[in-house]
Amino acid sequence: MKITKIDLYAIRLPLITPFVVSYHSYADMPSLIVKITTDEGIVGYGEAVADDHVTGESWESTFALIEHSLAPALIGHNPMHFEALHDLMDSLVYQAPAAKAALDIACFDAVGKKLGVPVYDLIGGRYHERFPITHVLSIGEPTAMAEEARERMEQGYSSFKMKVGRDVLSDVARIRAVREAVGDDIAIRVDVNQGWVNASSTLQAVELMKGLNIDWLEQPVKADDIEGMVEIKAKSTIPLMIDEGMKSKREMRQVIQQGAAHKVNIKLMKCGGIYPAVKLAHMAEMAGLDCQIGSMVESSVGSAAGFHVAFAKKVFSSVELTGPLKFSKDIGNLHYDVPFIALNDQAGLGVDVDESVLEELTVRRTTIGQGDV
Repeated sequence: MKITKIDLYAIRLPLITPFVVSYHSYADMPSLIVKITTDEGIVGYGEAVADDHVTGESWESTFALIEHSLAPALIGHNPMHFEALHDLMDSLVYQAPAAKAALDIACFDAVGKKLGVPVYDLIGGRYHERFPITHVLSIGEPTAMAEEARERMEQGYSSFKMKVGRDVLSDVARIRAVREAVGDDIAIRVDVNQGWVNASSTLQAVELMKGLNIDWLEQPVKADDIEGMVEIKAKSTIPLMIDEGMKSKREMRQVIQQGAAHKVNIKLMKCGGIYPAVKLAHMAEMAGLDCQIGSMVESSVGSAAGFHVAFAKKVFSSVELTGPLKFSKDIGNLHYDVPFIALNDQAGLGVDVDESVLEELTVRRTTIGQGDV
């Protein structure tokens, strides 16, 4: 089996409400969809959601990189050869993980369809039967965030991830308001997205959060400040998760060696796709670190890819892939039984892509390769 054609779509996914984090407010979500076709007529879909603040890639630069460098190089190659394909992409460009993730995911989708098995069977087989879904609260006024949490709790959610990172005092007010609204039995995870900048302000926040029963604290300092994470972990009793600061095997080794976190948030867009994510999960398991599969707010395609990794590996205890729940229109049909998700057993990603919706949301497209190789 060989890749003969790659179609690339730049799309904008419409959000039901704006998604607000410490560094940006999104009115819609720019994404790139990759569609590979093989010489046997098998089609696989992948996705790249680039983030200037996290992966160092933009929507536009990722489109250009896939179009002019990565996709042409993959034409004629066997999509089953995951290790070789990643080695080839790595030889062409340093990092650029979201761009590589799109092609990686599309290859896994195609290979699963070729063999008639779900992607999770390609990476170890299914371990988890279902995961609870955590509702993500984007940054807002304390009363608004509390009211949203109360409404979602009535829908069955038992955990919330709070986006904060504006300033310590207003953020703690947000957290306190949500805790008072949902009671003591609901899990609250606090994601700062680097917004508290350094260990000093973070430790001030930790002191103010005493008694609020925080499940864990995620990436409070700048991504490259591993030493700051080490200091916070040593001086706080709140479990600490690293996200933006952990992208590849290099950072994972550093986190393990320095004891910089209790938990790691593995995102396919940060590490380069399904194949590298599995490697990171194995490293974390050997070091005794708990893992989460996180989201860059992908469509059904990218979200399903993340779920397949999480469902296949024992080391994952949580998932936060809620992109499809935030869109008013999606290109795929990933199904949630809110507040849970249980993947189907269809071949590949198990997602049917609606080509008419894909075309509707597309603002730019191109095709690399045209026929048999």
